[in-house]
Amino acid sequence: MMDKILLFPYWLTLKVRHFMYDHGLKKAHTADVPTICVGNITVGGTGKTPHTEMILRTLMQDADWGAKNIAVLSRGYKRKTRGFQQVMAEGTAREYGDEPLQIKRKFPFITVAVDKSRKEGCSFLSNPGLMETSKKARRCMHKEFPKADLIILDDAFQHRALKPTVSVVLVDYNRPIFRDSLMPLGKLRDLPQRIKAADIVIVSKCPTYLDAWERSKWTEALGITENQHIFFTSIGYDQSQAIFAEGDPRYLYTQRLILFSGIANDKPLRNYLSDNYKIVRHFDFPDHHKFTKADISTIHRAAQTFPTSVVMTTEKDCQRIRDCKSVPDNLKQRMFYAPIKVNFFSEQEQEEFATVLNSFLK
Repeated sequence: MMDKILLFPYWLTLKVRHFMYDHGLKKAHTADVPTICVGNITVGGTGKTPHTEMILRTLMQDADWGAKNIAVLSRGYKRKTRGFQQVMAEGTAREYGDEPLQIKRKFPFITVAVDKSRKEGCSFLSNPGLMETSKKARRCMHKEFPKADLIILDDAFQHRALKPTVSVVLVDYNRPIFRDSLMPLGKLRDLPQRIKAADIVIVSKCPTYLDAWERSKWTEALGITENQHIFFTSIGYDQSQAIFAEGDPRYLYTQRLILFSGIANDKPLRNYLSDNYKIVRHFDFPDHHKFTKADISTIHRAAQTFPTSVVMTTEKDCQRIRDCKSVPDNLKQRMFYAPIKVNFFSEQEQEEFATVLNSFLK
């Protein structure tokens, strides 16, 4: 009873806000080009960025979309800049946020931008000529970019001012929304009933095997309707890569590992690394943590204690580590990250996802 009383103000705020958009009391803008919203109902940890990258790859492999200009628009969480910014691969996480920078470095030929206003950001991406009439945007622009034919909106499910062409909503297998509570008592940032507004639901971070019975239970528990589509994915990792040019790959063949991370949940990475390494130290920082000189010193001391160990972090964290000016050269040699990827359970499911996604964009 006490929980319901504590959560009532937040619940009421969300309820009123969604009512106003659903009934036209607040206007939702539609972009000039097709848009794909990738979002969630939970605070962090569902895998939005790797799924955004998966959708990018899916579109680039398509006969039609592969030849067109695809852009990614993000808010740029915890960046120090304002307004519309075109993300440059040689830039910093401080300028753009770690996730947009990660996407740009993996897909350098894709236009990636950040803007708190998704409506304004979409306008600039789909009509680059507007940049010349906006003093604010002109000051932020680094170089010309092509007109976007399609825009992927990273983490925009709660941004009701922009109505996407298709909404893809992620639910963490390890933290079902139907067993969670609204913040601050739980991890829900939105009403669980909002799952009904998703066109495609992806249950992410699943175990490597999921039988038909469990899938049907998830479909039932989430209340998936006949107009919605549900898919299941797991997280995988590619060959570890050096964070800095000084990285020495021989350290990857050691048996001891120091792990540090600043993400919502690094359990999948820990499980993956523990198959090949003994994790002798583990430093767990808050999500989107800005690494300080003191943090680097803590990691460096651990590395000195275990002189043959490799120092590993997540792909997202490595974007912020590169911003640090205080990383000793001998530590740079040992610092690596594990590139993350999304896996469907079969090639058939992956093809089905591509077909369903394309059906909304026609």
